[in-house]
Amino acid sequence: MTTLFGVVLTYNEAAHIVACIESLHFCDEVIVFDSFSTDDTVALAFQAGTRVIQHQFSDYASQRNAALEAVRDVADWVLFVDADERVTPELAEEVRRVIEMPGYAAWQIPRHNYIFGKLTQGAGWYPDYQTRLLRVGKAHYDPVRPVHETAVLDGQLGSTSNPFVHYNYRDAVQFAEKQRRYSAYDARILYEQGVRPRLRQWISMPLRQFWWRFVTLKGYRDGIHGLRLSLLMAWYELRKYRLLRQLWRQNEVERG
Repeated sequence: MTTLFGVVLTYNEAAHIVACIESLHFCDEVIVFDSFSTDDTVALAFQAGTRVIQHQFSDYASQRNAALEAVRDVADWVLFVDADERVTPELAEEVRRVIEMPGYAAWQIPRHNYIFGKLTQGAGWYPDYQTRLLRVGKAHYDPVRPVHETAVLDGQLGSTSNPFVHYNYRDAVQFAEKQRRYSAYDARILYEQGVRPRLRQWISMPLRQFWWRFVTLKGYRDGIHGLRLSLLMAWYELRKYRLLRQLWRQNEVERG
């Protein structure tokens, strides 16, 4: 019989971990792969009857690859689930079915994202595919993409029809914290690629981001909520190019 392990990456996820584990009872085993949480995450995971492995975090791709390596000899498939995600009964049934299909190295799973408590299906937040169901030994995450991980596969990639439920961005404060990190990371990538910001991009790129989110990706379907999110993402696009400019100015100063 095909063995399926559920793996939850955690750091200070006490608010979510129990409900997440409960949604994974269809797996043969659930492992909490923890980055030395300082809250009650580990204690709650133990109380839920889950095995805990602690591993120092460096980036998401490396952490997921370390988890794959940890179960290499005991699992056929791994389903990665974030602590703020839930697996519905319908998705659980589909996962159990598709891992029996030959030829596939991984499956990508869409997400229903709840942002500020509202299901958000426009502006790029649906289908929001995540490659999280991986055949052990046939798939890993690209180490050069530490954020927004990309899977490297030796086999076919399938897509499930049933989604994760993702309780994403509970409020504007959490949204801002994450987008600041993402914009800084993206600015650094552009800098390392040798991209120099031009003055007109300070206007054109945020406008393009807004149009893409609100019109092309149909953010308008979510009404005021979609408008707000599209405007916020345009603002963080501007921030990315401001940070990129700062990196180049710092480089110029250091070079004299």
